[in-house]
Amino acid sequence: MRLRNVLATVTAGLAAATCLSAAGPAAASAEPAPVHACSPTVSLDGFSDALDKTTFQGTFVGNLSALALDRHGSLAALSDRSSLFDLDARTLAPRRVVQLADENGAALDSEGLVVDRDGTRLVTSETEPSIRRYSADGRILDRLPVPASLQVAPAGRATSNQTFEGLTLLDGGRTLLASMEYALSGDTAGTVRFQTWRRTGGGHFRLAAQYAYRTDDPILGVPEVQALPDGRLLVLERGFTAGVGNTVRLFLADPRHATDTSRVTNLTGQSGVRPIRKTLLTDIATCPTLGATAKQPQPNPLLDNIEGMVVTGRSRGAYQVLLVSDDNQNAAQTTRLYRLSVRTR
Repeated sequence: MRLRNVLATVTAGLAAATCLSAAGPAAASAEPAPVHACSPTVSLDGFSDALDKTTFQGTFVGNLSALALDRHGSLAALSDRSSLFDLDARTLAPRRVVQLADENGAALDSEGLVVDRDGTRLVTSETEPSIRRYSADGRILDRLPVPASLQVAPAGRATSNQTFEGLTLLDGGRTLLASMEYALSGDTAGTVRFQTWRRTGGGHFRLAAQYAYRTDDPILGVPEVQALPDGRLLVLERGFTAGVGNTVRLFLADPRHATDTSRVTNLTGQSGVRPIRKTLLTDIATCPTLGATAKQPQPNPLLDNIEGMVVTGRSRGAYQVLLVSDDNQNAAQTTRLYRLSVRTR
């Protein structure tokens, strides 16, 4: 199926499946849909809690940390408990689940997901960290090299559960980019490293450039990145404060003129290191609630632990972006999907 048809199918399906409670019942006349603005460049088209606290073939459908567009027109959704779901584009209902494991059969703390052009799945685990290539049925095909400094201490300078969270392909699929969630030991808090690999053929990748990205606040981490066709990135920044709730912000970032930091030992604000430039698109807390409710304190009841993101298409000059929250299998949190329209010009 051609990519434009895949995007059209997924976008139409999500529009049909998403809760639009604030808009009311569909009108008989062909009136334009209301615009629920979060900012001048981002609007919230709807949300769905349909997957919250559900199961599929005995597997809990939650803990979702990543989304990816499948070449056959469905959505892939990754749980950080090693479950990889295929979701129906029209109903969001799971159609298949595959259990992933490492080379020893142990479960992963799986966080980032890319469906490659040949249908293989690239999956990060944030405990080592690692990136493995899996077949569609969950067989390990390959494992990518990881720089020593990005490995978890004592092997490297990273902290377990604070490593590879986001994963995306850019440059027409020639470059793979993974985002660390938080800073390495020895780097300034809030300075996160983005590592890239270049495709060498046969599905293999070699280490390439690395870049510095600075979050708005040291308490914020980077749970997801998504590449746009022009080489820029959509970047999520996220944090949580007990008794207050989540902070989730969406940025447009441009790595194309950033300094390669792969040989820079410590990122402590040195002159000469150009970080990735970024522009705030929206703080999700500014979006209309559309009738959403929260099970714990939140600045906006729409918010939860948003962790996954995928670009599903483009319409009327805006990118159609789907977000998902990780409920951590916690009664006080919600598995929620959010549909945004994002303008980048």
